[in-house]
Amino acid sequence: MAVTGDETETGTSGDLTACQLQNTGSSLPQGGAETSTQGFVKSANPSQKREHRLMKNREAARECRRKKKEYVKCLENRVAVLENQNKTLIEELRSLKDIYRHKVE
Repeated sequence: MAVTGDETETGTSGDLTACQLQNTGSSLPQGGAETSTQGFVKSANPSQKREHRLMKNREAARECRRKKKEYVKCLENRVAVLENQNKTLIEELRSLKDIYRHKVE
């Protein structure tokens, strides 16, 4: 039964790694997009600059909410895996206690 717990633990770290990799990869394309629009902001009039800034702010807020939702989802998955692992370990402990009791009697 201990092997099952180890497999569950490996799955947990694999899930988190996948979530972390997705978060890291999703921020890279944005840097390229921001670089290409900087020339526009310098030559635009104040109202265009404001609109552009507001648009970038909305996009950043949207991306922030998406990342937060993904992070919470990863945490919920980890909780589920750890709860299953905990149940498995509790069952294993009970069975070992039963075996020990039978040997003592």
